[in-house]
Amino acid sequence: MINILYEDNHLLVVVKPANMAVNLDSSNDLDLLTYLKQYLKEKYQKPNNVYLGLVHRLDRPVAGIMVFAKTSKAAGRLAKDMQSNLFKKEYLAVICGNCKDKDTLTDYLKKDRKTNMVSTSNSKEGKLASLQIGRAHV
Repeated sequence: MINILYEDNHLLVVVKPANMAVNLDSSNDLDLLTYLKQYLKEKYQKPNNVYLGLVHRLDRPVAGIMVFAKTSKAAGRLAKDMQSNLFKKEYLAVICGNCKDKDTLTDYLKKDRKTNMVSTSNSKEGKLASLQIGRAHV
C-alpha cells in the first residue's frame, strides 16, 4: 500500500517506497505510476484509462515524496515550475560512521546516455551538485 499524503482535483502527493520503479521498466515489476492509476480508477470508479502526469522521478532504490498531476493543465504548470527552479528538492541520507558536524561536498555529475547512469566527474563537465552535511542530534 502506498502512503498518500495529499490529494485534490489537480494533484496527488505520495511517498514512493524504496526499490519501486516510478514507471514501467524492463523488470515488469509493479511500478508506482501504474499502481496510482489503478488506485484512482478504483476510487473514482472510472471505466476507462486514468490520466496521471509524471512530472519528476526518483531512482528505484530511493524512497521519498513524489508529486503527480491529475490533469494535463496541472502537469504543464508543474513542469513550468520545475523548469523555472520553483520546485525545491531536498534529500536526506542516513549514514553510519563519523562525519564533520557541518560540511559541503561539491562535485560535477556527468550522465552517460548509453547506460543511463550518472557518475561524478573531476572536470567541470556535467552539472554542478553540492551536498550540505549537517549532523542531526537526536
